Amino acid sequence: MLIEKIFTKKSSFYKKIKPYFIDIGEIFDRLGLIHLFSIWTIVVSGIVVNTHSYDRYTYWDWSTWIEGSLKLILTSIFFILYLFHHKKWSLGSKILNLKEIIHHSIIGFMLMFFGYVNFSTTFNDIFLLFPYYLALVSCILIFQFKLLLNIDNGTWDVLNWENKQIYLFTSLLIMLLAVALGIIFDDPIISTAGMVSSPYALIALLWPRHVRHLQRARFYPLFTFAMFLCVRAPWFILPLFFLFFILRITNYFRYGIAYPSFAVDFLDEEI
Repeated sequence: MLIEKIFTKKSSFYKKIKPYFIDIGEIFDRLGLIHLFSIWTIVVSGIVVNTHSYDRYTYWDWSTWIEGSLKLILTSIFFILYLFHHKKWSLGSKILNLKEIIHHSIIGFMLMFFGYVNFSTTFNDIFLLFPYYLALVSCILIFQFKLLLNIDNGTWDVLNWENKQIYLFTSLLIMLLAVALGIIFDDPIISTAGMVSSPYALIALLWPRHVRHLQRARFYPLFTFAMFLCVRAPWFILPLFFLFFILRITNYFRYGIAYPSFAVDFLDEEI
């Protein structure tokens, strides 16, 4: 990150401005802004499916940007004021029980359906949402493993690896089913994104309990799906990048690390 080169952690400017970003970061935490990556991706999945239902060969279509932007704004307000504030959405923040997994899956489908519907929707092709919904459930299972930041050295730890085989194997199977349905429904977005995302859960399942494998399994499928959605809804990349860099800069001045990040930790040890 360029800002790391300009303002090093030892610079006077960094030390002077850090307290302000600590306060800003705490506000972002209370609002749950980091969760908007997944919330927005779910909503835009519905928008993209709706576009596919009218024209399977639609790519790089900016015509949905007004509708999409409005839906993202409304969803963000609803998420911050209700879902996150009342702890209805805690994916990645805690280990969910079966009831909570089902609850999050239902909320995810409702958000996806909100993205799908508009004034001209006929609902004839609503079944096209199903593989995207399966991909969502697959990702929910991976987020069962909570990552905790070690502020002292800027690395991440997994608090509990319990039921690793069950969660990751089930996640892999569900993602592969989503890929198969994507092929059957002739949807190149879900089939390709799902195939690219599948190996991350497999690697985390087969290799020892390294944090870096779980970091990839959590972040890269979400990133992959978001980028593939941008193939049909290119306007989506703008709010994604804005949120990414706002959080990244805030966390750099707050903790001294670049997060969210495409990088992973290599200092972890087997548990």
